Amino acid sequence: MRLLKTATCNLNQWAMDFDCNLKNIKESIAKAKEAGAVIRLGPELEITGYGCEDHFLELDTVNHAWECLKELLVGDWTDGILCSFGMPVINGSERYNCQILCMNRKIIMIRPKMWLANDGNYRELRWFTAWKQRDQLVNFQLPKEISEALSQDSVPFGYGYIQFLDTAVAAEICEELFTPIPPHAELALNGVEVFMNASGSHHQLRKLDIRLRAFMGATHTRGGVYMYSNHQGCDGGRLYYDGCASVVVNGDLVAQGSQFSLKDVEVVIAQIDLEAVASLRGSISSFQEQASCKTRVPFVEARYNLCQSFNLKMCLSSPLKIKYHSPEEEIAFGPGCWLWDYLRRSGASGFLLPLSGGADSSCVAAIVGCMCQLVVKEIANGDEQVKADAIRIGQYKDGQYPTDSREFAKRIFYTVFMGSENSSEATKSRAKVLADEIGAWHLDVSIDGVISALLSLFQNCNRKTTTIQSRWRI
Repeated sequence: MRLLKTATCNLNQWAMDFDCNLKNIKESIAKAKEAGAVIRLGPELEITGYGCEDHFLELDTVNHAWECLKELLVGDWTDGILCSFGMPVINGSERYNCQILCMNRKIIMIRPKMWLANDGNYRELRWFTAWKQRDQLVNFQLPKEISEALSQDSVPFGYGYIQFLDTAVAAEICEELFTPIPPHAELALNGVEVFMNASGSHHQLRKLDIRLRAFMGATHTRGGVYMYSNHQGCDGGRLYYDGCASVVVNGDLVAQGSQFSLKDVEVVIAQIDLEAVASLRGSISSFQEQASCKTRVPFVEARYNLCQSFNLKMCLSSPLKIKYHSPEEEIAFGPGCWLWDYLRRSGASGFLLPLSGGADSSCVAAIVGCMCQLVVKEIANGDEQVKADAIRIGQYKDGQYPTDSREFAKRIFYTVFMGSENSSEATKSRAKVLADEIGAWHLDVSIDGVISALLSLFQNCNRKTTTIQSRWRI
């Protein structure tokens, strides 16, 4: 048996917050090592954050990313574990979205993204160039500070895979999985058994099913281990990244992380027997025939063993039933988690909502109420970071912290029914009942006086304008 323990993760990164991002990366590596994993996969562009937008065009963004990578490599973080880190890299005059594959304080190879996401919410072609040289690995000269710190001058750069002593590993970055001819097809024919997909995928209703079907399809007829890592949370923009780090083996889901969570770091572990991959591939005649006449993909040799021999104490990860949320839960949890991230990092003390009792404002209020419930639940589950943020935002004193969602909502959520002579008692009542159910601090304010003042102002301005126009005619 060739036993391989892998770790993939959901990380709540923040665009351009290098210190926080680095802290989360280190924590994920520590958890992976503690679990005995020998591969750790992080999200796409995890060092900088995915949503940096035009900050990607600034040289400082790339330079700070190298500084963070240097800190990871000069320490013991990569000792005994293959780590894939996402960051932008400038090669010559082009800027690439890359995965940096590192182990034992060395960079083994840099894998630039070949097919960029450039539709819907994505504009990667604005900031990056797609790598086009599929037939070779070029020599990339490392920045001077990195070279001196690592005693390593250069590293292979381009499309390829890493050939270890006991298995082969390759990266397939986000969008590449969904292209008509994805890289994993020919990589599998070249003997790659482990695929690492670092992603920056936003939440969209029922999108998870599309994602998981793609992972399963990638390995169902070709065999292989497919690892998926994603951002989770709001990174400073309007998108919410919905995590769901996963591991799929030969078309079966064997590990799945949360889709909606307030955690900054979530690590998903899977233990696999790679002989199952070899066995499936050996049983498929068409796979064998196509592998015999494959297009050769460049590779880098790494003289390390990743696999462990059989141990009675080790349990293989078994196939799981996929965890899906209902559409109603997705609609509540996604925006609720986004609101919490934005609130805790914006420096605001809460939310103010004009609550009319109509459908739109009532939905927003319900989502804030859901956010408060998620916060209290996460605190009860022992999340110290959520607890610290809630204490700060809710201004709790003397060791107190939120234990009831309605009490917490009272501190951070303010609703106002701004009624006029045209408002009905039904909408006024509905607003009050909903606010009470959530626990919000609710006010009932008449705005008739404000409306009258505005009407009077407009009428007065209109009379003066009419008088001036009359004089000009004369």
